[in-house]
Amino acid sequence: MVASCGGTVFVLSQSTVRKEIAAEGLTVTGCSGSLLASENRPLTASREARRGYDLDRTSVHEHTRSRVLSADDISRSLRRIAHEILERNASSLQDLALVGVLTRGVPLARRISENLKQFEDLDVPVGSLDITMHRDDLGGEEPEVGESDVPFDVTGRTVVLVDDVLYTGRTARAAMDALLELGRPDAVRLAILVDRGHRELPIRADHVGKNVPTAHNERVLVELEEIDGEDGVIVVAE
Repeated sequence: MVASCGGTVFVLSQSTVRKEIAAEGLTVTGCSGSLLASENRPLTASREARRGYDLDRTSVHEHTRSRVLSADDISRSLRRIAHEILERNASSLQDLALVGVLTRGVPLARRISENLKQFEDLDVPVGSLDITMHRDDLGGEEPEVGESDVPFDVTGRTVVLVDDVLYTGRTARAAMDALLELGRPDAVRLAILVDRGHRELPIRADHVGKNVPTAHNERVLVELEEIDGEDGVIVVAE
């Protein structure tokens, strides 16, 4: 559960709300019940977006710096990305495919595909890709492995990888490794809703919804209707 009080955002599980508030010497009176997410509505599963944080339960106090994308902004960004994809691949549209990185990259890829259908009556297949076993930060932890679903042969295609946030570039690198295990595409492109900078690998997105300069102590939180019940992107900082 996420609630705000006096400009401070508290990210708490419902079972510990009272304990955490008491520990801080706060009262519920006067606090706004702004519910940004719950245990059943994760803010984002992207490793790039939540690197260094445990969103399952954290009691750090963070301030919302800004809302960088509204629902309408997200819709416009995805329409523009769809137009860019059409322009860049005009000579090979029949070989185009979209693959979303679990979790929020998948609904983004589906929306882009719907835009392509609307603009050019083009049926572009969409797949979903789990990159867990290709991450370089597993250490000794037992990872939760999702299920990839790419119902087409990627060999010979132009594949556009889609994700919500681009940060260090390590998630994108893992996604490319996972994709290349499935075949040999003619080309791989990268489409991102938010590029927050701070690259650690020489990776650059081909299509970007919005560039958002951030500090290392900030997080970019993406919410999508299909997963979270609403669309929006905010930046929070300690």
